[in-house]
Amino acid sequence: MIDTPHFRSLIDRKARPIIETALADTRVVLIAGPRQAGKTTLARQFAGPDRPYITLDDAGALSAAKTDPIGFIRGIDRAVIDEVQRAPELMLAIKESVDRDDAPGRFLLTGSANLTTVPAIADSLAGRMAVVSLLPFAQSEIRSTPGRFLDRLFAGEEPVVSEDTVVGEDLVQIVLRGGYPEVLRRATPARRIAWLEDYVALILDRDVRDIANIDQLDRLPRLLGVLAEHAGQLVNNSSFGGALGLSSVTAQKYVAILERLFLVSTLAPWSNNRLSRLIKTPKLHFLDTGLLASLRADEADGLRKNGTRFGALLESFVVSELLKLASWSDRRFSFSHYRTKDQDEVDVVIEDRRGRIIGIEVKASATVKAKDFRGLRQLQEAVGERFVRGLVLHDHDRLTPVGEKLQAAPLSLLWTM
Repeated sequence: MIDTPHFRSLIDRKARPIIETALADTRVVLIAGPRQAGKTTLARQFAGPDRPYITLDDAGALSAAKTDPIGFIRGIDRAVIDEVQRAPELMLAIKESVDRDDAPGRFLLTGSANLTTVPAIADSLAGRMAVVSLLPFAQSEIRSTPGRFLDRLFAGEEPVVSEDTVVGEDLVQIVLRGGYPEVLRRATPARRIAWLEDYVALILDRDVRDIANIDQLDRLPRLLGVLAEHAGQLVNNSSFGGALGLSSVTAQKYVAILERLFLVSTLAPWSNNRLSRLIKTPKLHFLDTGLLASLRADEADGLRKNGTRFGALLESFVVSELLKLASWSDRRFSFSHYRTKDQDEVDVVIEDRRGRIIGIEVKASATVKAKDFRGLRQLQEAVGERFVRGLVLHDHDRLTPVGEKLQAAPLSLLWTM
């Protein structure tokens, strides 16, 4: 538990060595992630006399960058440029600059919008830019543990339970807090919720304008609330839009904007030619469960009495932790979900470049039943030797084998391995 306002100086970000390595061989490095995830704090560690820090949250710098992007970049040898999404015009000027001088480490950028989803920007810096993801704190960062859960499982290691398991009330509190540094600084739920409400208002009022032209900006807060109630469910843009008087196409556009701002994430459906009854719809998650709980007005007392409601939060929590673990791994993973028309499912399917697969099912209960493994068994049968392991992560402190490569395990394995 974090109980000091100075905790940020004590937490090492696992992205730091990745950034150091990228700056040594790549012309442009982008730290991409939501606002207030710690990008500025991390980027400033690479600033100095030979690499000045410039923030586009400064009105003067922003005006200069937008008015004359080429002139703005022309006199810069190296720089840290913070919140670059506020002036996307700079990206072409940066491309021109690094094409003239291809020395590595020239620009370290941060962006609170996923610029790699904008084709013009992605194409302009293809082969010139490395992107490093930085989400809010992972539990392994907060607890200073290795954070090698995915690497160790794909290396063939057996899950090992440590003494640092978290169950019951402690697990509920971890999920409710999420990982935003400013939230973890605040001692009471009321103070955390107040910050999160201000945070959402700022993003939806200002950051959306930086990346998109939206006619009905006032609908976004309500849409975010609708999405929060559908976290952990299949994406249904018709339903999302219908609740707000928006068309399905408009709702899809707005959800994509919220995804570019790192508020929500969608898991693609897993597919296999051997299985014909698979659902082919993405699944919706939030990237921070403190924010999700705030939008849903969820509190610890209510979640203790409503396991189904806590289950949706817990599933998004696990997805977020897995994405964070993947962001600093040397391996490359793809994430999806498995669901059949008979409602058998695996919450997260993780596949490496060799096509090997790990399946993760999430349960909020302490008790695991045989039916909880049905989707994992189907996945195992479908992929055969490519199946590395299937885990049901749940609210418990013991590891329970239930079959070949199938186990029920403490959810805290995500940060103890």
